[in-house]
Amino acid sequence: MDIEQLNGRLAFLREAEKLKDVLRSAHTSCGRIESTAEHSWRLCLMALVFGDQLNGLDLLKILKMCVIHDLGEAISGDIPAINKASYPNKSQQERSDLLRLTSTVDEQLKSEILALWDDYEHALSPEAKAVKALDKLETLLQHNQGKNPPGFDYSFNLTYGKHYTDADPLFKTLRSIIDRDTKENIRVNTTIRNEHSQDICG
Repeated sequence: MDIEQLNGRLAFLREAEKLKDVLRSAHTSCGRIESTAEHSWRLCLMALVFGDQLNGLDLLKILKMCVIHDLGEAISGDIPAINKASYPNKSQQERSDLLRLTSTVDEQLKSEILALWDDYEHALSPEAKAVKALDKLETLLQHNQGKNPPGFDYSFNLTYGKHYTDADPLFKTLRSIIDRDTKENIRVNTTIRNEHSQDICG
């Protein structure tokens, strides 16, 4: 048993705990802003729930990728998808933060984490492509399920991540179901805005 290795891994876990405090743009069904750690948890759960339909893919690799895909955000935080065009160096920053996070772990573990993250980030393997699609679907699911503030932009959901979700029949079907909820949210919010506008003008 290598005590130095164990201490290094514990130090990594202490730093990774910061992901619990990184907030996203989505809200829970009770109206509380969700954390990146919560998003990562349900992404893992989605992979487990649909694992029997991910034919020929390595489910353990998928679950590992789900756990670490946003881990770098523990340092610099989350950038909402709707704002990512304003941050062209996001990927580079997140990888740099991941290197910082893993600085205390042994080389073997660090290499595994970085390889998984690189694979995910560049959608290289079939598993990475699946996690990319699931990541988008979990976000859309949360946007529709969340108790969001007035003016929440549901229309963004209709195009977000389609490149990934349209690449596989399972994800495309899940997307079509989730898109129905998005369209209903748009309809309801448009009705509320129109009624509010009439109240003000009337």
